[in-house]
Amino acid sequence: MSEGLAEAVEQYLAHLRVERGLSPRTLSAYGADLAAFRASLRRADSWRDSPEPALEYLRGQRARFHRAPATVRRRAAALRAFYRFAFAEGLIARDVASLLDLPRQARRLPDTLDPASVERLVLAPDEATPTGARDRALLELLYACGLRISEAVGLDLDDVSREGAYVRVVGKGDRERLVPVGDPALEAVARYVDEIRPGLVRDGRTPLARGGALFLSSRGRRLGRQAAWGVVRAAAVRAGLEGHVSPHTLRHSFATHMLEGGADLRVVQELLGHASINTTQLYTHLTGPRIKEVYARAHPRA
Repeated sequence: MSEGLAEAVEQYLAHLRVERGLSPRTLSAYGADLAAFRASLRRADSWRDSPEPALEYLRGQRARFHRAPATVRRRAAALRAFYRFAFAEGLIARDVASLLDLPRQARRLPDTLDPASVERLVLAPDEATPTGARDRALLELLYACGLRISEAVGLDLDDVSREGAYVRVVGKGDRERLVPVGDPALEAVARYVDEIRPGLVRDGRTPLARGGALFLSSRGRRLGRQAAWGVVRAAAVRAGLEGHVSPHTLRHSFATHMLEGGADLRVVQELLGHASINTTQLYTHLTGPRIKEVYARAHPRA
């Protein structure tokens, strides 16, 4: 590995952390993608001499991950952004980034559940058990607020305002937003917090800053992303729902149902924590009947 390349990558990651304020998880992903590029080099310093090492690396990635185009696109984007930084900083003499094309991103339509299926899912956990009551609260909150799974398990007790009926969420890029919570979710969370959660708190294992983690494991630690994903999958099986059901399915369903109910696209963007309206527009393909209804009512010549 070239020390020059290693140092350039460290400078780039520092730039992303300090100048752009990216999260540790995002920085780790960029670092891993660039480490894969470094490992592919036949000659340590070849990355700065010619665009060919980068082009060869991306050809290999396309062949290796041809069934996972999103992976190839992410690695290509990370490499191009790094080379753009290196050229701007004078670390290389040639604008290699301009020669690196991103694979075309397939438009993947989100999976959604209809409202009846969502109700079956959130009611699936056995609330007679402590973990069942916790799981019901988690599922209700995921759907009621359209949360990413990382946002849900990252919530602390103090992030939930039962009086104000909202949760404070820190999303991608450390962007903070306040999301309203409906009565069913609020009631499920209140029951879990008042009756179940105190029994899960363990001395020395449950940090209590900001009230401590909202969702706890049976060992008193913050519930992990994989464990939370398992909660959703187990509830789907218990509810008899076929197909791929994940935490993001609830987020997609939240957005779709909001738009079908007449919510403004900008409002849904804010609730989801999307930086760009273009991301939120992906959901509009699912709201055909609603669009026709609004068109028929509002257009002068409908």
